[in-house]
Amino acid sequence: MQENDITGILIDIFIKVHSQLGPGLLESVYEEIICHELRKRELNYSRQHGIAVVYDEIKMDLGFRADLIVGNKVIVEIKSVEQLAPVHHKQLLTYLKLTDKRVGLLVNFNVNLVKDGIVRIVNKF
Repeated sequence: MQENDITGILIDIFIKVHSQLGPGLLESVYEEIICHELRKRELNYSRQHGIAVVYDEIKMDLGFRADLIVGNKVIVEIKSVEQLAPVHHKQLLTYLKLTDKRVGLLVNFNVNLVKDGIVRIVNKF
C-alpha cells in the first residue's frame, strides 16, 4: 500500500471519529480510537514510536515519539489544541527526516470541521 492510499484511509478515519465524538477531547482519546479503527481495517501501525536522533555517528534516544506510524510509511501527529502552531509543522517534518519517511499527517481534532484541521507534510516527495 502506498502513502496516498494510507493517507486516504486515515482521513476517512479522522472524519468518522470526529463526526462521532466531536472536538475537545484529549489527544490520547483520539489516538486510542484511531488505533481501534486501524485494527478494524487490518492496517499495520506503531503507536508512540520512539525516534532516535543520530548526529556525527552518535545515536541519541531522547524521548521523541511519533503518535502513530501507519504501514511503516505515514507518520500521524495528533493534536487537540485551539490552533496549530508553526512548531507543530516543523516537528512533524523533523520526524519525517529522522525516520526517512516521506509523508506525515498533522491532525487537530479541536476544530468544528476536522478537514480544516488536517495538514499533509511531505519530505522529499
